[in-house]
Amino acid sequence: MTDFKTWQRLAEHQRFIDASLIAGNIHQAQSGETFAVINPATNAVLANVAACSDADVDLAVRVARKSFESGPWARMQPKERKAILLRLSELILAHREELALLDSLSMGKPVMDAYSIDVPGAAHVFAWYAESLDKLYDQVAPTGPGTLATITRVPLGVIAAVVPWNFPLDMAAWKLAPALAAGNSVILKPAEQSPFSALRLAELALEAGVPEGVFNVVTGLGEHAGRALGLHSDVDALAFTGSTQVGKYFMQYAAQSNLKQVWLECGGKSPNLVFADCQDLDLAAEKAAFGIFFNQGEVCSANSRLLVQRSIHDEFVERMIAKAQHWQPGDPLDPSSKMGAIVDSTQAARVMDYIAGASSSGARLVAGGDRVMINGSNNFIQPTLFTHVTPDMRLSREEVFGPVLAITAFDDEDQAVQMANDHIYGLAASVWSDDLNRAHRVASRLNAGTVSVNTVDALDVTVPFGGGKQSGFGRDLSLHSFDKYTQLKTTWFQLR
Repeated sequence: MTDFKTWQRLAEHQRFIDASLIAGNIHQAQSGETFAVINPATNAVLANVAACSDADVDLAVRVARKSFESGPWARMQPKERKAILLRLSELILAHREELALLDSLSMGKPVMDAYSIDVPGAAHVFAWYAESLDKLYDQVAPTGPGTLATITRVPLGVIAAVVPWNFPLDMAAWKLAPALAAGNSVILKPAEQSPFSALRLAELALEAGVPEGVFNVVTGLGEHAGRALGLHSDVDALAFTGSTQVGKYFMQYAAQSNLKQVWLECGGKSPNLVFADCQDLDLAAEKAAFGIFFNQGEVCSANSRLLVQRSIHDEFVERMIAKAQHWQPGDPLDPSSKMGAIVDSTQAARVMDYIAGASSSGARLVAGGDRVMINGSNNFIQPTLFTHVTPDMRLSREEVFGPVLAITAFDDEDQAVQMANDHIYGLAASVWSDDLNRAHRVASRLNAGTVSVNTVDALDVTVPFGGGKQSGFGRDLSLHSFDKYTQLKTTWFQLR
Protein backbone atom coordinates (compact mmCIF):
# COMPACT_ATOMS: atom_id res chain seq x y z
CA MET A 1 0.00 0.00 0.00
CA THR A 2 1.29 3.47 -0.90
CA ASP A 3 2.43 5.40 2.20
CA PHE A 4 1.94 9.04 3.19
CA LYS A 5 5.26 10.29 1.81
CA THR A 6 4.74 8.50 -1.49
CA TRP A 7 1.28 10.04 -1.93
CA GLN A 8 2.77 13.45 -1.16
CA ARG A 9 5.53 12.90 -3.72
CA LEU A 10 3.02 11.74 -6.35
CA ALA A 11 0.87 14.80 -5.66
CA GLU A 12 3.82 17.13 -6.29
CA HIS A 13 4.23 15.75 -9.81
CA GLN A 14 0.59 15.19 -10.69
CA ARG A 15 -0.54 16.45 -14.11
CA PHE A 16 -3.84 18.33 -14.30
CA ILE A 17 -5.67 18.69 -17.62
CA ASP A 18 -6.88 22.29 -17.77
CA ALA A 19 -9.24 22.25 -20.78
CA SER A 20 -12.19 20.41 -22.26
CA LEU A 21 -11.78 17.36 -24.47
CA ILE A 22 -13.93 17.53 -27.60
CA ALA A 23 -13.60 15.23 -30.62
CA GLY A 24 -10.49 13.77 -29.05
CA ASN A 25 -8.73 17.14 -28.86
CA ILE A 26 -7.90 19.57 -26.06
CA HIS A 27 -10.28 22.52 -26.31
CA GLN A 28 -9.86 25.84 -24.53
CA ALA A 29 -12.96 27.96 -23.95
CA GLN A 30 -13.67 30.19 -26.92
CA SER A 31 -14.08 33.11 -24.51
CA GLY A 32 -10.62 32.48 -23.08
CA GLU A 33 -12.10 32.45 -19.58
CA THR A 34 -10.97 30.03 -16.87
CA PHE A 35 -11.88 29.11 -13.32
CA ALA A 36 -9.59 28.03 -10.48
CA VAL A 37 -9.76 24.51 -9.10
CA ILE A 38 -8.57 24.62 -5.49
CA ASN A 39 -7.33 21.84 -3.23
CA PRO A 40 -9.58 22.25 -0.16
CA ALA A 41 -7.03 20.53 2.07
CA THR A 42 -4.38 23.20 1.41
CA ASN A 43 -6.23 26.05 -0.35
CA ALA A 44 -3.64 25.81 -3.15
CA VAL A 45 -4.74 26.35 -6.75
CA LEU A 46 -4.32 23.09 -8.66
CA ALA A 47 -5.04 24.54 -12.12
CA ASN A 48 -7.00 27.20 -13.95
CA VAL A 49 -9.44 25.28 -16.13
CA ALA A 50 -11.31 26.32 -19.27
CA ALA A 51 -14.67 27.89 -18.42
CA CYS A 52 -16.77 26.78 -21.37
CA SER A 53 -20.15 28.26 -22.21
CA ASP A 54 -22.77 28.20 -24.98
CA ALA A 55 -20.47 28.21 -28.03
CA ASP A 56 -18.26 25.47 -26.63
CA VAL A 57 -21.24 23.34 -25.64
CA ASP A 58 -22.72 23.78 -29.10
CA LEU A 59 -19.47 22.54 -30.64
CA ALA A 60 -19.46 19.48 -28.35
CA VAL A 61 -23.08 18.68 -29.21
CA ARG A 62 -22.42 18.97 -32.95
CA VAL A 63 -19.40 16.70 -32.62
CA ALA A 64 -21.38 14.17 -30.59
CA ARG A 65 -24.26 14.24 -33.06
CA LYS A 66 -21.93 13.66 -36.01
CA SER A 67 -20.23 10.76 -34.24
CA PHE A 68 -23.62 9.20 -33.53
CA GLU A 69 -25.17 9.72 -36.97
CA SER A 70 -22.20 8.82 -39.14
CA GLY A 71 -19.55 7.31 -36.91
CA PRO A 72 -18.89 3.64 -36.16
CA TRP A 73 -19.81 3.46 -32.47
CA ALA A 74 -23.58 3.05 -32.72
CA ARG A 75 -23.15 0.60 -35.59
CA MET A 76 -20.59 -1.66 -33.98
CA GLN A 77 -21.52 -5.19 -33.11
CA PRO A 78 -22.15 -5.51 -29.37
CA LYS A 79 -19.06 -7.67 -28.97
CA GLU A 80 -16.92 -4.85 -30.42
CA ARG A 81 -18.21 -2.20 -28.01
CA LYS A 82 -17.89 -4.77 -25.25
CA ALA A 83 -14.18 -5.32 -25.97
CA ILE A 84 -13.48 -1.57 -25.95
CA LEU A 85 -15.31 -0.95 -22.67
CA LEU A 86 -13.56 -3.89 -21.03
CA ARG A 87 -10.26 -2.37 -22.15
CA LEU A 88 -11.31 0.94 -20.60
CA SER A 89 -12.06 -0.86 -17.33
CA GLU A 90 -8.56 -2.33 -17.40
CA LEU A 91 -7.01 1.07 -18.06
CA ILE A 92 -8.87 2.60 -15.13
CA LEU A 93 -7.33 0.02 -12.81
CA ALA A 94 -3.91 0.47 -14.42
CA HIS A 95 -4.10 4.19 -13.53
CA ARG A 96 -5.59 3.61 -10.11
CA GLU A 97 -3.17 5.80 -8.13
CA GLU A 98 -3.43 8.71 -10.55
CA LEU A 99 -7.23 8.72 -10.68
CA ALA A 100 -7.49 8.40 -6.90
CA LEU A 101 -5.12 11.30 -6.44
CA LEU A 102 -6.99 13.52 -8.91
CA ASP A 103 -10.24 13.14 -6.98
CA SER A 104 -8.64 13.44 -3.55
CA LEU A 105 -6.70 16.59 -4.41
CA SER A 106 -9.65 18.33 -6.03
CA MET A 107 -12.46 17.57 -3.57
CA GLY A 108 -10.72 16.61 -0.34
CA LYS A 109 -11.70 12.98 0.25
CA PRO A 110 -9.17 10.56 1.78
CA VAL A 111 -7.03 9.28 -1.05
CA MET A 112 -7.31 5.73 0.23
CA ASP A 113 -11.11 5.88 -0.09
CA ALA A 114 -10.70 6.89 -3.71
CA TYR A 115 -8.01 4.25 -4.25
CA SER A 116 -9.78 1.38 -2.48
CA ILE A 117 -13.44 2.14 -3.25
CA ASP A 118 -14.05 4.73 -5.96
CA VAL A 119 -11.56 3.76 -8.66
CA PRO A 120 -12.12 -0.02 -8.55
CA GLY A 121 -15.85 0.71 -8.31
CA ALA A 122 -15.76 2.75 -11.53
CA ALA A 123 -13.74 0.06 -13.29
CA HIS A 124 -16.23 -2.58 -12.18
CA VAL A 125 -19.17 -0.54 -13.48
CA PHE A 126 -17.59 -0.26 -16.94
CA ALA A 127 -16.77 -3.97 -16.97
CA TRP A 128 -20.28 -4.94 -15.83
CA TYR A 129 -22.01 -2.90 -18.52
CA ALA A 130 -19.55 -4.16 -21.10
CA GLU A 131 -20.55 -7.70 -20.21
CA SER A 132 -24.26 -6.88 -20.10
CA LEU A 133 -24.70 -5.13 -23.44
CA ASP A 134 -24.77 -8.31 -25.53
CA LYS A 135 -27.28 -9.92 -23.20
CA LEU A 136 -30.16 -7.55 -23.92
CA TYR A 137 -32.52 -9.38 -26.25
CA ASP A 138 -35.15 -7.88 -28.51
CA GLN A 139 -38.75 -9.14 -28.44
CA VAL A 140 -41.40 -10.38 -30.81
CA ALA A 141 -44.95 -9.41 -29.95
CA PRO A 142 -47.75 -12.04 -30.00
CA THR A 143 -49.59 -10.52 -32.96
CA GLY A 144 -52.15 -12.25 -35.16
CA PRO A 145 -51.56 -14.54 -38.16
CA GLY A 146 -49.77 -12.98 -41.09
CA THR A 147 -48.11 -10.19 -39.06
CA LEU A 148 -44.87 -9.88 -37.19
CA ALA A 149 -44.08 -7.07 -34.75
CA THR A 150 -40.55 -6.75 -33.38
CA ILE A 151 -39.68 -4.59 -30.38
CA THR A 152 -36.08 -3.44 -30.36
CA ARG A 153 -34.13 -1.28 -27.91
CA VAL A 154 -32.19 1.44 -29.76
CA PRO A 155 -29.84 4.18 -28.50
CA LEU A 156 -31.30 7.65 -28.01
CA GLY A 157 -28.44 9.56 -29.65
CA VAL A 158 -26.70 12.41 -27.83
CA ILE A 159 -26.65 12.15 -24.04
CA ALA A 160 -25.60 14.93 -21.65
CA ALA A 161 -24.36 13.77 -18.25
CA VAL A 162 -23.92 16.34 -15.48
CA VAL A 163 -22.26 14.90 -12.40
CA PRO A 164 -21.39 16.17 -8.90
CA TRP A 165 -18.15 16.65 -7.01
CA ASN A 166 -18.59 14.15 -4.18
CA PHE A 167 -17.77 11.02 -6.22
CA PRO A 168 -16.38 12.49 -9.43
CA LEU A 169 -15.15 9.32 -11.11
CA ASP A 170 -17.86 6.99 -9.85
CA MET A 171 -20.76 9.27 -10.79
CA ALA A 172 -19.26 9.69 -14.25
CA ALA A 173 -19.01 5.91 -14.62
CA TRP A 174 -22.62 5.41 -13.49
CA LYS A 175 -23.83 7.61 -16.35
CA LEU A 176 -21.23 6.89 -19.02
CA ALA A 177 -21.00 3.10 -18.88
CA PRO A 178 -24.64 2.28 -19.74
CA ALA A 179 -24.95 5.23 -22.14
CA LEU A 180 -21.86 4.19 -24.10
CA ALA A 181 -22.67 0.50 -23.92
CA ALA A 182 -26.05 1.22 -25.52
CA GLY A 183 -24.35 2.95 -28.46
CA ASN A 184 -24.92 6.62 -27.61
CA SER A 185 -22.51 9.53 -27.89
CA VAL A 186 -22.01 11.42 -24.63
CA ILE A 187 -21.07 14.88 -23.38
CA LEU A 188 -19.97 14.85 -19.74
CA LYS A 189 -19.91 18.01 -17.65
CA PRO A 190 -18.06 17.37 -14.41
CA ALA A 191 -18.50 19.61 -11.38
CA GLU A 192 -16.24 22.65 -11.50
CA GLN A 193 -14.70 21.66 -8.17
CA SER A 194 -13.51 18.28 -9.48
CA PRO A 195 -13.05 18.06 -13.27
CA PHE A 196 -9.73 16.23 -13.48
CA SER A 197 -10.65 12.54 -13.23
CA ALA A 198 -13.34 12.99 -15.90
CA LEU A 199 -10.82 14.54 -18.28
CA ARG A 200 -8.30 11.78 -17.63
CA LEU A 201 -11.05 9.19 -18.11
CA ALA A 202 -11.77 10.67 -21.54
CA GLU A 203 -8.12 10.27 -22.49
CA LEU A 204 -8.17 6.66 -21.34
CA ALA A 205 -11.34 6.05 -23.35
CA LEU A 206 -9.56 7.19 -26.51
CA GLU A 207 -6.67 4.88 -25.65
CA ALA A 208 -9.13 2.01 -25.17
CA GLY A 209 -10.57 2.55 -28.64
CA VAL A 210 -13.65 4.71 -28.10
CA PRO A 211 -13.87 6.72 -31.35
CA GLU A 212 -13.23 10.46 -31.29
CA GLY A 213 -16.37 12.46 -30.65
CA VAL A 214 -18.22 9.66 -28.87
CA PHE A 215 -17.12 10.70 -25.37
CA ASN A 216 -16.56 14.43 -24.86
CA VAL A 217 -15.92 16.39 -21.65
CA VAL A 218 -16.95 20.02 -21.32
CA THR A 219 -15.61 21.91 -18.30
CA GLY A 220 -17.26 25.02 -16.95
CA LEU A 221 -19.58 26.47 -14.37
CA GLY A 222 -23.03 25.02 -13.93
CA GLU A 223 -24.81 28.30 -14.71
CA HIS A 224 -23.04 28.46 -18.06
CA ALA A 225 -21.96 25.04 -19.41
CA GLY A 226 -24.59 23.08 -17.49
CA ARG A 227 -27.38 25.43 -18.48
CA ALA A 228 -26.28 25.36 -22.13
CA LEU A 229 -26.50 21.57 -22.16
CA GLY A 230 -29.94 21.68 -20.58
CA LEU A 231 -31.23 24.16 -23.15
CA HIS A 232 -29.62 22.63 -26.23
CA SER A 233 -32.25 21.29 -28.62
CA ASP A 234 -30.00 18.61 -30.09
CA VAL A 235 -29.40 16.83 -26.78
CA ASP A 236 -31.74 13.83 -26.62
CA ALA A 237 -31.51 13.12 -22.90
CA LEU A 238 -29.83 14.61 -19.85
CA ALA A 239 -28.85 12.59 -16.78
CA PHE A 240 -28.07 14.62 -13.66
CA THR A 241 -26.88 13.94 -10.14
CA GLY A 242 -26.83 16.91 -7.78
CA SER A 243 -29.08 19.21 -5.80
CA THR A 244 -32.84 19.21 -6.08
CA GLN A 245 -32.94 22.88 -7.03
CA VAL A 246 -30.59 22.39 -9.98
CA GLY A 247 -32.58 19.30 -10.99
CA LYS A 248 -35.67 21.51 -11.21
CA TYR A 249 -33.75 23.91 -13.44
CA PHE A 250 -32.96 21.08 -15.85
CA MET A 251 -36.63 20.17 -16.07
CA GLN A 252 -37.40 23.80 -16.92
CA TYR A 253 -34.64 23.84 -19.55
CA ALA A 254 -36.10 20.72 -21.17
CA ALA A 255 -39.54 22.34 -21.34
CA GLN A 256 -38.05 25.51 -22.83
CA SER A 257 -36.14 23.60 -25.53
CA ASN A 258 -36.86 20.23 -27.11
CA LEU A 259 -38.58 18.28 -24.33
CA LYS A 260 -35.46 16.17 -23.94
CA GLN A 261 -35.71 13.34 -21.46
CA VAL A 262 -34.37 14.38 -18.05
CA TRP A 263 -33.30 11.89 -15.40
CA LEU A 264 -32.60 13.17 -11.90
CA GLU A 265 -30.84 11.80 -8.84
CA CYS A 266 -31.10 14.66 -6.38
CA GLY A 267 -30.98 15.35 -2.67
CA GLY A 268 -31.64 13.12 0.29
CA LYS A 269 -32.15 13.16 4.05
CA SER A 270 -32.13 9.44 4.65
CA PRO A 271 -33.55 8.12 7.94
CA ASN A 272 -31.87 5.34 9.89
CA LEU A 273 -34.36 3.64 12.24
CA VAL A 274 -32.98 1.70 15.22
CA PHE A 275 -35.50 -0.37 17.18
CA ALA A 276 -35.03 -1.64 20.72
CA ASP A 277 -35.13 -5.25 19.55
CA CYS A 278 -31.87 -4.79 17.64
CA GLN A 279 -29.52 -7.18 19.42
CA ASP A 280 -26.19 -5.82 18.14
CA LEU A 281 -26.36 -2.15 19.05
CA ASP A 282 -22.61 -1.79 18.72
CA LEU A 283 -22.73 -2.86 15.08
CA ALA A 284 -25.71 -0.59 14.48
CA ALA A 285 -23.77 2.35 15.95
CA GLU A 286 -20.68 1.52 13.92
CA LYS A 287 -22.69 1.42 10.70
CA ALA A 288 -24.62 4.56 11.65
CA ALA A 289 -21.32 6.39 12.05
CA PHE A 290 -20.16 5.13 8.66
CA GLY A 291 -23.48 6.14 7.15
CA ILE A 292 -23.01 9.80 8.07
CA PHE A 293 -19.24 10.33 8.27
CA PHE A 294 -17.97 8.41 5.24
CA ASN A 295 -16.82 10.84 2.54
CA GLN A 296 -17.18 13.67 5.11
CA GLY A 297 -20.94 13.19 4.99
CA GLU A 298 -20.92 14.44 1.40
CA VAL A 299 -23.15 11.61 0.17
CA CYS A 300 -26.64 12.07 -1.29
CA SER A 301 -27.91 8.96 0.49
CA ALA A 302 -26.09 9.63 3.79
CA ASN A 303 -28.06 8.42 6.82
CA SER A 304 -28.26 11.94 8.22
CA ARG A 305 -31.38 11.36 10.37
CA LEU A 306 -30.96 8.81 13.16
CA LEU A 307 -34.28 7.75 14.68
CA VAL A 308 -33.77 5.71 17.86
CA GLN A 309 -36.43 4.02 20.00
CA ARG A 310 -36.68 5.95 23.24
CA SER A 311 -35.97 2.98 25.53
CA ILE A 312 -32.44 2.59 24.10
CA HIS A 313 -31.87 6.21 23.08
CA ASP A 314 -29.39 7.27 25.76
CA GLU A 315 -27.35 4.08 25.53
CA PHE A 316 -27.20 4.32 21.75
CA VAL A 317 -26.15 7.96 21.83
CA GLU A 318 -23.22 7.03 24.06
CA ARG A 319 -22.19 4.39 21.55
CA MET A 320 -22.45 6.95 18.76
CA ILE A 321 -20.26 9.43 20.63
CA ALA A 322 -17.60 6.73 21.00
CA LYS A 323 -17.82 5.73 17.33
CA ALA A 324 -17.54 9.34 16.18
CA GLN A 325 -14.11 9.62 17.79
CA HIS A 326 -12.78 7.22 15.15
CA TRP A 327 -13.81 9.61 12.35
CA GLN A 328 -11.68 12.63 13.14
CA PRO A 329 -10.55 14.51 9.99
CA GLY A 330 -6.98 14.33 8.76
CA ASP A 331 -4.75 15.06 5.80
CA PRO A 332 -6.44 13.38 2.80
CA LEU A 333 -3.09 12.00 1.62
CA ASP A 334 -2.44 10.28 4.94
CA PRO A 335 -3.56 6.64 4.54
CA SER A 336 -4.74 6.61 8.16
CA SER A 337 -7.26 9.44 7.63
CA LYS A 338 -10.91 8.36 7.65
CA MET A 339 -12.29 11.82 6.86
CA GLY A 340 -10.73 14.51 4.72
CA ALA A 341 -11.60 18.12 3.90
CA ILE A 342 -14.99 19.53 2.98
CA VAL A 343 -14.99 20.24 -0.78
CA ASP A 344 -14.50 24.02 -0.53
CA SER A 345 -14.74 26.99 1.82
CA THR A 346 -18.29 27.79 0.73
CA GLN A 347 -19.57 24.32 1.61
CA ALA A 348 -17.59 24.29 4.87
CA ALA A 349 -19.19 27.61 5.87
CA ARG A 350 -22.59 26.20 4.95
CA VAL A 351 -22.08 23.15 7.19
CA MET A 352 -20.96 25.36 10.07
CA ASP A 353 -24.07 27.49 9.59
CA TYR A 354 -26.24 24.38 10.05
CA ILE A 355 -24.31 23.50 13.20
CA ALA A 356 -24.81 26.99 14.63
CA GLY A 357 -28.47 26.99 13.66
CA ALA A 358 -29.11 23.63 15.29
CA SER A 359 -27.60 24.81 18.59
CA SER A 360 -29.63 28.01 18.60
CA SER A 361 -32.88 26.17 17.79
CA GLY A 362 -32.67 23.90 20.83
CA ALA A 363 -30.84 20.81 19.61
CA ARG A 364 -28.17 19.51 22.01
CA LEU A 365 -24.60 19.22 20.69
CA VAL A 366 -23.04 16.06 22.15
CA ALA A 367 -19.98 15.62 19.89
CA GLY A 368 -17.89 17.74 17.54
CA GLY A 369 -19.23 20.97 16.15
CA ASP A 370 -15.95 22.72 15.35
CA ARG A 371 -13.59 23.25 12.46
CA VAL A 372 -10.09 21.76 12.54
CA MET A 373 -7.06 23.52 11.07
CA ILE A 374 -4.84 21.18 9.00
CA ASN A 375 -2.17 22.23 6.52
CA GLY A 376 -3.25 25.86 6.90
CA SER A 377 -6.80 25.02 5.82
CA ASN A 378 -9.87 25.19 8.04
CA ASN A 379 -12.08 23.26 5.61
CA PHE A 380 -11.98 20.29 7.99
CA ILE A 381 -14.97 19.73 10.29
CA GLN A 382 -15.27 17.40 13.25
CA PRO A 383 -17.80 14.55 13.21
CA THR A 384 -20.81 16.20 14.81
CA LEU A 385 -23.78 14.74 16.69
CA PHE A 386 -26.94 16.52 17.84
CA THR A 387 -29.64 15.02 20.06
CA HIS A 388 -33.08 16.43 20.90
CA VAL A 389 -33.62 17.23 17.23
CA THR A 390 -37.31 17.69 16.51
CA PRO A 391 -38.77 16.91 13.06
CA ASP A 392 -39.55 20.59 12.39
CA MET A 393 -35.96 21.79 12.89
CA ARG A 394 -33.92 22.90 9.88
CA LEU A 395 -31.31 20.26 10.70
CA SER A 396 -33.96 17.60 10.26
CA ARG A 397 -35.60 19.11 7.18
CA GLU A 398 -32.67 20.15 4.97
CA GLU A 399 -29.73 18.31 3.41
CA VAL A 400 -26.51 19.45 5.09
CA PHE A 401 -24.03 17.48 2.98
CA GLY A 402 -21.50 17.32 5.77
CA PRO A 403 -20.55 15.20 8.82
CA VAL A 404 -23.53 16.26 10.94
CA LEU A 405 -26.05 13.78 12.38
CA ALA A 406 -29.52 14.67 13.68
CA ILE A 407 -30.70 12.23 16.38
CA THR A 408 -34.38 11.97 17.32
CA ALA A 409 -36.17 9.62 19.73
CA PHE A 410 -39.37 7.77 18.82
CA ASP A 411 -41.80 5.75 20.93
CA ASP A 412 -43.27 3.13 18.64
CA GLU A 413 -43.24 1.74 15.12
CA ASP A 414 -45.97 3.95 13.75
CA GLN A 415 -44.29 7.10 15.01
CA ALA A 416 -40.95 6.00 13.58
CA VAL A 417 -42.44 5.42 10.14
CA GLN A 418 -44.36 8.69 10.27
CA MET A 419 -41.20 10.63 11.15
CA ALA A 420 -39.20 8.87 8.46
CA ASN A 421 -41.76 9.51 5.72
CA ASP A 422 -42.65 13.07 6.68
CA HIS A 423 -40.10 14.55 4.31
CA ILE A 424 -39.66 15.95 0.80
CA TYR A 425 -36.96 13.39 0.03
CA GLY A 426 -37.26 9.67 -0.62
CA LEU A 427 -33.85 8.38 -1.62
CA ALA A 428 -32.79 5.80 0.97
CA ALA A 429 -33.52 4.49 4.45
CA SER A 430 -32.23 1.89 6.91
CA VAL A 431 -33.97 -0.28 9.49
CA TRP A 432 -32.32 -2.06 12.42
CA SER A 433 -34.40 -4.81 14.01
CA ASP A 434 -33.98 -8.48 14.84
CA ASP A 435 -37.71 -9.03 14.45
CA LEU A 436 -37.94 -10.16 10.83
CA ASN A 437 -41.67 -9.43 10.67
CA ARG A 438 -41.14 -5.89 11.92
CA ALA A 439 -38.17 -5.29 9.63
CA HIS A 440 -40.17 -6.40 6.60
CA ARG A 441 -43.25 -4.49 7.68
CA VAL A 442 -41.39 -1.24 8.30
CA ALA A 443 -39.29 -1.53 5.12
CA SER A 444 -42.45 -1.91 3.05
CA ARG A 445 -43.93 1.24 4.61
CA LEU A 446 -40.92 3.49 4.10
CA ASN A 447 -41.04 5.86 1.14
CA ALA A 448 -37.52 5.34 -0.18
CA GLY A 449 -35.94 4.02 -3.35
CA THR A 450 -33.62 1.77 -1.35
CA VAL A 451 -34.21 0.37 2.13
CA SER A 452 -31.31 -1.38 3.85
CA VAL A 453 -32.15 -3.77 6.69
CA ASN A 454 -29.55 -4.28 9.41
CA THR A 455 -26.97 -2.36 7.38
CA VAL A 456 -26.71 1.10 5.83
CA ASP A 457 -26.53 2.37 2.27
CA ALA A 458 -26.30 -1.07 0.64
CA LEU A 459 -25.10 -0.76 -2.96
CA ASP A 460 -24.18 -2.98 -5.89
CA VAL A 461 -24.02 -2.47 -9.65
CA THR A 462 -26.59 -5.24 -10.13
CA VAL A 463 -29.22 -3.33 -8.12
CA PRO A 464 -30.98 -0.11 -9.23
CA PHE A 465 -30.20 3.08 -7.30
CA GLY A 466 -32.48 6.11 -7.13
CA GLY A 467 -35.37 7.59 -5.23
CA GLY A 468 -38.72 9.29 -5.31
CA LYS A 469 -40.34 12.52 -4.19
CA GLN A 470 -37.87 15.39 -4.61
CA SER A 471 -34.94 12.96 -4.63
CA GLY A 472 -35.69 12.54 -8.34
CA PHE A 473 -36.66 9.75 -10.69
CA GLY A 474 -35.02 7.18 -12.92
CA ARG A 475 -32.49 4.61 -11.80
CA ASP A 476 -28.72 4.38 -12.01
CA LEU A 477 -26.96 1.01 -12.02
CA SER A 478 -28.39 -2.41 -12.99
CA LEU A 479 -30.02 -3.27 -16.29
CA HIS A 480 -32.76 -0.78 -15.45
CA SER A 481 -30.43 2.13 -16.23
CA PHE A 482 -30.60 1.20 -19.92
CA ASP A 483 -34.15 2.59 -19.81
CA LYS A 484 -32.62 6.09 -19.56
CA TYR A 485 -30.35 5.79 -22.56
CA THR A 486 -32.44 3.77 -25.01
CA GLN A 487 -35.92 3.80 -26.47
CA LEU A 488 -38.22 1.04 -27.65
CA LYS A 489 -38.87 0.82 -31.38
CA THR A 490 -41.69 -1.24 -32.84
CA THR A 491 -41.42 -2.55 -36.41
CA TRP A 492 -44.44 -4.20 -38.08
CA PHE A 493 -44.15 -6.73 -40.89
CA GLN A 494 -47.12 -7.76 -42.98
CA LEU A 495 -46.35 -11.26 -44.19
CA ARG A 496 -47.57 -12.49 -47.58
